[in-house]
Amino acid sequence: MALTEEDVLSALRDCYDPEIPVNIVDLGLIYKVTLTPDERAKRAFPRQRVEVEMSMTSQGCPAHVMIIEQVRNRLAGVPEISETLVNLVWEPAWTPERISQKAREQLGIG
Repeated sequence: MALTEEDVLSALRDCYDPEIPVNIVDLGLIYKVTLTPDERAKRAFPRQRVEVEMSMTSQGCPAHVMIIEQVRNRLAGVPEISETLVNLVWEPAWTPERISQKAREQLGIG
């Protein structure tokens, strides 16, 4: 079965901002996931290149290097992924409205 965007998002739910007890997907830091077939991969085991556009809760986030490294390391563990590119973007700026309802309940902000 081919890798999907939801598979990537599911894997990224293991990554956290160390200052907030919510994964980066439910926190709304992941803006876009793009999957591209890796033509170099063997046909018997197709693999994908993954590009992730993400932001941080603020431009001065002291944990940004650690969070990006978590993303790369987590996706490196997915056999169907051959390569991961992480692009840090600031437009549109992250706001608390991007937090999922599940995470809002977890944080007690309804």
